[in-house]
Amino acid sequence: MLKKKNIITNILYTPKWAPYFFILPFIVIFLVFFLYPFVNAFIMSFENIIGPNQVVFVGFQNYKSLLDYHFFKAIWNSTRYTFWTLIILIPFPLILAVLLNSEKLIGKKFFRAALFIPILTSTVVAGIVFSLIFGDPQLSPANSLIKIFGMHPKTWLRDTKLAMFLLVLLATWRWTGVNIVYFLSGLQNIPKELYESAEVDGAGNFSKLLYITIPLLKPVIIYVLTISIFGGFAMFTETYVFWGTHSPEDSGLTIVAYLYKQAFETGNLGLGCAIGIVLLAIILTINILQLKFFGLYNKEEA
Repeated sequence: MLKKKNIITNILYTPKWAPYFFILPFIVIFLVFFLYPFVNAFIMSFENIIGPNQVVFVGFQNYKSLLDYHFFKAIWNSTRYTFWTLIILIPFPLILAVLLNSEKLIGKKFFRAALFIPILTSTVVAGIVFSLIFGDPQLSPANSLIKIFGMHPKTWLRDTKLAMFLLVLLATWRWTGVNIVYFLSGLQNIPKELYESAEVDGAGNFSKLLYITIPLLKPVIIYVLTISIFGGFAMFTETYVFWGTHSPEDSGLTIVAYLYKQAFETGNLGLGCAIGIVLLAIILTINILQLKFFGLYNKEEA
């Protein structure tokens, strides 16, 4: 028994096998909770699942069923949502992070905490609060506010033109603080000597931002961009809290909401899996293209 224990101990502590032992939990989790569900979902996307033991292979029929108005509307809404969140949630938090990183700013800790608090709020709770703010056409705080400026009350949750505005507004409120934290962590790793040298050479604040801050924050910007693309296309809770899966003229229908509607409300699990596979392909394609655009795959010259 002692001999076997020594053999196992020697194997675990050898440079050859020790690394594999330490990454074994990750491999097991990846195989069980990621790879297996993905393979199973891919197979199910070619099937019509009527019941637990009633599965019919239908080939590409589920994918052909996606060629309808609702699916393309969901793709368009998710793309627009992702686009606007990228436009707002990268430059805006970056500028705020630069201001919060300044030594001249008074009350930096207070502002950092205040901007980070929204992410601690549940998406469902935040969505309900926003629904109350914009819900009632006559009594909602939002309409009370715009009346002060002489504007007419709006039916915020029923107006198809305002649906995207509400979704982007909620995303901006919740995720600005998180992105600020990402950028602040990158800013604190930039040597102050670079800014001091730039000031000696006569560089202004804008020049330092353009030629020092942004280039040295490139890895952080790429990371925030990547997770924002994923988060944009995977958005579901926000639109579900506002309208469920039946928004006015599908103005708030996203790809994940359409997946949920087909798989769990309609009971068409095969079609739901097909939607998930297409969503994965879209996200991977966009992220690979943007990573290639930023030169992540370029080999460093010796």
